[in-house]
Amino acid sequence: MPLYHLALIKFKPGVTAEQIKEWDALMKEMVGKIPGLISLEVNSPLASTAHRSQGFHRGMVSILEKTEDLNGYIAHPSHLRVKEFGEKLCEEMIVYDLEF
Repeated sequence: MPLYHLALIKFKPGVTAEQIKEWDALMKEMVGKIPGLISLEVNSPLASTAHRSQGFHRGMVSILEKTEDLNGYIAHPSHLRVKEFGEKLCEEMIVYDLEF
């Protein structure tokens, strides 16, 4: 059963578009490197609903083959690099996992 790993991201003041672009690229590069990671998408909220985003600037959805892949994903060096870079940029992050 696939696992959907979601994150809502609020950036610190002063984070640049270039830093965000670099972080997005690092996230997308995890696909094909981390066992069980099927896909990953990241983007800003839709303009028509951004007023409901409560100040979160970015959303990320990654799909893992099964729930058991989550621990490997979290501990993988590629994810740890993304996490380290993100800690420099993020003021707040909400992470939520759903199984379907």
